[in-house]
Amino acid sequence: MRNKAALSTLIGLLIVLGNSANAWQPETSSPDEKVQKGIQAMMLTSKAFRVATEKTKPWLVSIESFGGVSAVQGRIGGIRGQGEGNTTGIMISDDGYILTSTFNFVQEPPIITVITGDGKRRVAKLLGRDNTRKICLLKIDNVEGMPTPDIVAPEDLEVGQWAISIGMGYGDTNPAISMGIVSATDRIAGKAVQTDANISPANYGGPLVDIEGRLIGICAPMNPTSQAVGAGVEWYDSGIGFAVPIHGLEDLVERLKKGETISPAFLGVMTGPNPGGKGLVVTQVVEDSAAAKAGIEENDSLILLNGTKIRDLMDLQQRLGRFESGDEIELTYLSKSEKKVKKETIELGAPPKPKTEKPGLQRVPEIKKPTLQPGG
Repeated sequence: MRNKAALSTLIGLLIVLGNSANAWQPETSSPDEKVQKGIQAMMLTSKAFRVATEKTKPWLVSIESFGGVSAVQGRIGGIRGQGEGNTTGIMISDDGYILTSTFNFVQEPPIITVITGDGKRRVAKLLGRDNTRKICLLKIDNVEGMPTPDIVAPEDLEVGQWAISIGMGYGDTNPAISMGIVSATDRIAGKAVQTDANISPANYGGPLVDIEGRLIGICAPMNPTSQAVGAGVEWYDSGIGFAVPIHGLEDLVERLKKGETISPAFLGVMTGPNPGGKGLVVTQVVEDSAAAKAGIEENDSLILLNGTKIRDLMDLQQRLGRFESGDEIELTYLSKSEKKVKKETIELGAPPKPKTEKPGLQRVPEIKKPTLQPGG
């Protein structure tokens, strides 16, 4: 329904723009002719979508995985759980490196194959993971000259421009597409682009491209307020989806090639508002966390992060979200026990691993779409 409405709007918009462009000319077209011109323009736009999709086929790959630890429990809106079914990937180098979403690799499968744009099935190896962006790196060996995408530079990306999500997540030989626009940039602590094109298990790991078929980013389940295993998937088909731009991520890819796992930054405190005071009051400190090692205690007040005032909890979360495990921050806080302001350089840690019922098994509750959609 959303796509039909968008097409209807497009027809009207094209008619209006056409009339505006020829406003100085005498009116000669009948209402029927105007509608016909709008339909023709719509058909041209549809053709542009198809051409853009065709441009992705040489560097689009379909990924199959077999085996691994017990599947993640819980399903996504009744569709499927993580680690089930085929997924999509993007060839990012001519020597066989592929970026995709971590969505289908929580099982750590020992056997991975990919079907490349030339139709050949090849064995792939899972290298590193970036759990902050929900992407990971695969490698196929003994290849050269593989096609790679043109990438949209940040200065060429604008809110309101066309965006097309593409995926082969159900094992089809031809990709499925969904059209929309770029809704926002610099989301999820600067790690993602937001779109209203459909982002779902069918295209996680696949590309979000512009009308010219250039890569905007990699479709991935993300959530602005949570880094949990299942975070983000509940928004599928909601009009809110995210893609991770890879422009400028060369250093990150090099780390993934080495097999690194990049984790979100974890300070290790729970906080509340500070009535009549500055910053946030620490209500709990996680044992062995970065905060605990720095000497932060309950009832201390967090005041500044890297010299900038901490306004509230959301502000703290968003700013910490720009860091990764191992990064250092400068935290200024008021020690209640010592009754003085202290400044500490803190190396951020990784979130504690979730408790599992048995080795390799992660429990994810039944994921349902939110009743109220998050704000854009």
